[in-house]
Amino acid sequence: MSELATTFAFVVMPDHIHWLLQLNGDLSEAVRRYKAYVSLNIDRRLWQDGFHDRMIKDEASLKAAARYIVANPLRANLVEDIGKYSYWDAIWL
Repeated sequence: MSELATTFAFVVMPDHIHWLLQLNGDLSEAVRRYKAYVSLNIDRRLWQDGFHDRMIKDEASLKAAARYIVANPLRANLVEDIGKYSYWDAIWL
């Protein structure tokens, strides 16, 4: 995966994933490979077709997007402290 994209932040939610990345290749191919990798590792097809994307144009927006992504489990009331949620990471830590 690393040749197609560099991950800046992600969070895995119960029914979706948020993934902040810098493309080094084709977005559709990066998403296809990620979905295939996860599906093979859990031995079943998990994903819906398609995805939603958004382009980030500057450094301030990039860090704001990372904060938004990481805070998703808090907003969804899955945890009260993000440190207690295991399924996320960001390069700025």
